[in-house]
Amino acid sequence: MWLQVSLSFFSFLFCQCQAQSQASLRRFNDPAGRCHYTFTVPSPTESSCSGSSTKQELTGVLSRLTLVEALVSRLVDGADGSSGAGTAEESLQEAYSQVTRERDQLQQDKEHLSRQVQKLQTSLAELDREAESLRKRSCQQTEASEGALYNYRPGKDPVHDLRNDAYQEMKAEVTELPASRLLPEGNLSFTGCGELLSVGNPVLHRKADSITGKYGVWLQDPDPRGPGFTNQTVWRIDAVGTDVRQLFMYEDMEQFSRGFPSKVLVLPEPVESTGATLYRGSLYYQRRRSRTLIRYDLVTESLASRLELPHAGFHGQHPYSWGGYTDIDLAVDERGLWAIYSTTKAKGAIVISQLDPVSLQVKESWETKIRKNSVANAFMVCGRLYTVASYTAANTTINFTFDTATGEGRATSVPFKNRYHYNSMVDYNHAHRKLYAWDNFHMVTYDVRLGRPRHGAK
Repeated sequence: MWLQVSLSFFSFLFCQCQAQSQASLRRFNDPAGRCHYTFTVPSPTESSCSGSSTKQELTGVLSRLTLVEALVSRLVDGADGSSGAGTAEESLQEAYSQVTRERDQLQQDKEHLSRQVQKLQTSLAELDREAESLRKRSCQQTEASEGALYNYRPGKDPVHDLRNDAYQEMKAEVTELPASRLLPEGNLSFTGCGELLSVGNPVLHRKADSITGKYGVWLQDPDPRGPGFTNQTVWRIDAVGTDVRQLFMYEDMEQFSRGFPSKVLVLPEPVESTGATLYRGSLYYQRRRSRTLIRYDLVTESLASRLELPHAGFHGQHPYSWGGYTDIDLAVDERGLWAIYSTTKAKGAIVISQLDPVSLQVKESWETKIRKNSVANAFMVCGRLYTVASYTAANTTINFTFDTATGEGRATSVPFKNRYHYNSMVDYNHAHRKLYAWDNFHMVTYDVRLGRPRHGAK
């Protein structure tokens, strides 16, 4: 590159020299014998040489040489830049190739996901068809089971035989009937003992303020005995914990709502779950991790009697659907004290036993045809068992009833609301004609309406 620039420069000078007609080239030897060449060009403007003009001429030559050097530098830098541009171009080419590869991979992933979506859609369609088939089959089975329930008598059918077609689990999906169809004429003001016709909306009285109050028991004694409390006194047990023994007493519902107990009793044995009840001045409950029933006298504040419930499942063998070790559920109604549970012989079916309120001895028992773990809870009204279909559904039903007077059970559909979506306790109080419930930290009551008993019922 430097050679080309130099040749160009001297060619330029040579061409300029040729343009001057007076230019001459002379060669001579100096005294030392060395050869000298002299190139002469006359100045067109100056008549004679002077030192200053010579300096100006040299300055001009130097300026031109400086310009030449700058031009050469730019040419050299341009050559280096073209090399950098080539490197940048190679980098861009490599990046483009990588983006292309990633695009192709994404396209493959998209096609794979599309195939998976198609498979899932196909599976969903198959499941929909299967569900529709099961719904149709369920309707047929329900009709058959209802017919069997109407003809049921204790001792006739082997209710513990799971292969018997008449043994059908009651489901929560039952058809609801309008309340107007459930209320016979003339029963709107009926106050006697009869069938459950409707349950009102839940009324909130208190909300627990700690985790121990997620579920528990709260009641009023429908038939109190002894001094110190009445049927307005409220009793409460927080059932969350490994050693539940505290029984809180409140003078009335107002004090209960404010949350300040007037007395706290310590029970002699720990409580199992939410199956306790109150009756005639005593608290009845199941001892933790056992089938032992305990009667605790509220007046003397002492253990009055205890007895093992024969063959009863306990601590998770036959609980309600929500769990909570609700194997034995004690209840009270117009007919007295009851135990709702299951046994090994019944194989998960609900057994109802009427108990002596003093000794806790079993007076009589009935086996039903509904699995205990298929319902959320149960209670007794006028000698009839009623079961709640779901403990979480906001709008569920009381879906089954069994009459101990006739030994007959049947499906029913009385609307019931779980406003707080985790109902762990439902008990009936015949003095106030209300249901008491503990629904996810909330203590609520429901008004109930009873109708006249069916024709032929005792």
